[in-house]
Amino acid sequence: MQKWLNGCKAAMTRRLLAGALAIAVVGTVATLNFTKSATAAAAPTPAAAALDDNSVGALVTLDQAMETLAARVTPAVVNVTVVSKAHEQQSSMEGTPDMQQFFGPDGPFGGQGNQFGRHFNFQQQPQNRIEHGLGSGVIISPDGYIVTNNHVIDGAVDIRVTMSNREVYPAKLVGADPLTDLAVIKIKGSNFPSVPFGNSASLHPGQTVLAFGNPYGFQFTVTRGIISALNRPNPDVSDRRKPGEFIQTDAAINPGNSGGALVNAHGELIGINTFLISGSGSFSGMGFAIPTQIVEPTVETLIRDGKVTHAFMGVSISDVTPDNAKFFNMDKAQGALISDVQPDAPGAKAGLRTGDVITELDGKPVTDAGQLQMLVGQKRPGDTIHLQVVRESRPTNVAVTLEALGGDKGTETASSEHKGRWGLKLADLTPDVRNELQSRDSQLQKSVHGAVVEDVLPGSPADNAGLQQGDVIMEVNRHATKSASDVAQALSGVPNGQDALVLVWSNGGSTFRVLHATQG
Repeated sequence: MQKWLNGCKAAMTRRLLAGALAIAVVGTVATLNFTKSATAAAAPTPAAAALDDNSVGALVTLDQAMETLAARVTPAVVNVTVVSKAHEQQSSMEGTPDMQQFFGPDGPFGGQGNQFGRHFNFQQQPQNRIEHGLGSGVIISPDGYIVTNNHVIDGAVDIRVTMSNREVYPAKLVGADPLTDLAVIKIKGSNFPSVPFGNSASLHPGQTVLAFGNPYGFQFTVTRGIISALNRPNPDVSDRRKPGEFIQTDAAINPGNSGGALVNAHGELIGINTFLISGSGSFSGMGFAIPTQIVEPTVETLIRDGKVTHAFMGVSISDVTPDNAKFFNMDKAQGALISDVQPDAPGAKAGLRTGDVITELDGKPVTDAGQLQMLVGQKRPGDTIHLQVVRESRPTNVAVTLEALGGDKGTETASSEHKGRWGLKLADLTPDVRNELQSRDSQLQKSVHGAVVEDVLPGSPADNAGLQQGDVIMEVNRHATKSASDVAQALSGVPNGQDALVLVWSNGGSTFRVLHATQG
């Protein structure tokens, strides 16, 4: 009996073990199957295939062209670092709120190195302070001549040039020209990579350009854009002798780009980056370069003579515009309008007059004041230029021999108010008033006579024409005025509905302004 019971227990145990084993095997298989299913569900769907070259061939070709262009020019672009004596006053461009040059006390080294002094009000001694600055340059010849901006090297006691291969060279100053803001430095050696000059006169808005430089100390940066506009005027109202004709570009340029290259699609140098206009001090879509029409002759003179002696006529000029053309009987708004002739200057000696419109120089058409200034700037003192001038609707020829440009309140104020359509309050230019104006405008000439603008009514024709307090109205409709009453009488005599032309001395120079008649 006992033997039979033991046999039954053994059989039961075997059955239980077999069932457990079967359950374990089934569970294992189920686990494996579940794992496989989960793994299969988590696998990502393959991404779409990349576009083939046939689909984006134009973009690939453009990229390859830009890469070739950048590789060609970059070795000729240099990083310029200087140690310079600090100036007690910043330049006038640096003091203009919305216009920032790419180098100076607020640059990557000049500004950042002075954080403690600015934040903790440490006393400084400007006469002994040394500044470190950063800019850019471009090699224009295999023997090591480099073009940069004058404001990059101004006051430098030590200049170092870093190449794209990280080699560092000491550089010497060959010559500088503050008026054009250009300078030439040189490094010793030969067979340096260089960039050829291009012709900025053949440029057109919309053309592709590349800008090279060292913005914020990030060396050898390349940006791409287009030419946004040409022939932009000189924005520095403190010195109207400075030439304009700037190239405007949207290629990103920032502090540190000063002196860098602006090149065309052929790798030719068409401009030297020099300033930007921005409310923040960094790039906002408007950068400006000096065109090679100014750069190339200036550089040649600096290399040859070490300095530039500029020629001048001694006249103030402005554009002929659609607004003022009718007052000078001009069919087209083209030419350079003379708004002032300096006594005893070459222009005065040749017989040029205020109100003359210069339409040609040595047979070349003059389209605007900036072009005339650039053409004269390419001449040398002693050269004689032949002008075609429209005077009182009649063309005449005038030969001007250029000369070298030099470095150059008693009775009660009787006020009168011209109410109504013009929005002007005027005063006589007495000796006391003249002295006060000269304290703000050192270029105010003794020959300037007329009425001082005391106040301008907002939204009036005078306000719309840009007149402001302190301006001097010297003429009304081509007739000279000597006093506030003269101006008031002349403006009162303008028939209702007609515009008035006034010659105004403002910010160091004289310009013609049109006061548009109010409607209704």
